[in-house]
Amino acid sequence: MPVMLQVQDLCKTFEGLSRAALEVLRDIRFNVAAGEFVSIIGPSGCGKTTLLRILHGLEPATSGTVAIGGKPVKRPSALSAIVFQQFNLFPWLTVAKNVAFGLEVAGVTPVEARERTEQFVRMVGLQGFSEHYPHELSGGMQQRVGIARALVLDPEVLLLDEPFGALDAITREQLQREIANILAQATKTVLFITHNMDEAIFFSDRILVMGSRPGRILEEVRVNLPRPREADAVRASREFADIREHLWSLLSQGAAVS
Repeated sequence: MPVMLQVQDLCKTFEGLSRAALEVLRDIRFNVAAGEFVSIIGPSGCGKTTLLRILHGLEPATSGTVAIGGKPVKRPSALSAIVFQQFNLFPWLTVAKNVAFGLEVAGVTPVEARERTEQFVRMVGLQGFSEHYPHELSGGMQQRVGIARALVLDPEVLLLDEPFGALDAITREQLQREIANILAQATKTVLFITHNMDEAIFFSDRILVMGSRPGRILEEVRVNLPRPREADAVRASREFADIREHLWSLLSQGAAVS
């Protein structure tokens, strides 16, 4: 499959006026193929969120390049959409208006915006809630609005920054299953940041393991479990246990040498 996301020799250093420079990322390089789901896991402080912000164009790299579909990423654009851990919905807008917000900014006609909004509200299972406001929704429902708001823009790459991190354990597991089904329908190229080994294995085709100080990629781990995946069956498999044990070893190694 063609390469959709290309990251080459990416480095990031924060320069401080009153403190020494802080090197956050060093020599990050990887590719993500079209339609592939790749997760990045690593200890807190290894630069995962900084990396995602650079990939979306929210933060400049100190050196190195990022390209989506062969086009250099210099600033936020329609090439990618990002979903953060916090829901970041506009509290004064309804579900439908939150989902449609980016379409309106992009100048999509009202008729097309309405049709696409209805399509993705249905896709994330929120039909009947279009006129509700964020405070009237559960945390899981709010995050589904965030997913719909990203997907409705039809980005080349979907960037997910620990989208389940703010949810309780039961809601988190339910939403993992729902999002897996949604992404299977949407067939998007996805880069997923998480510190949770189990959900990385459940979702991914490949997992990139990062070490910290500075953040760097220690190893790529392939997940050859068949799709579609059912969470309970995946977790009960020997392959899952082997991958999890290997990831734990890598994360422990990364923590030990940081």
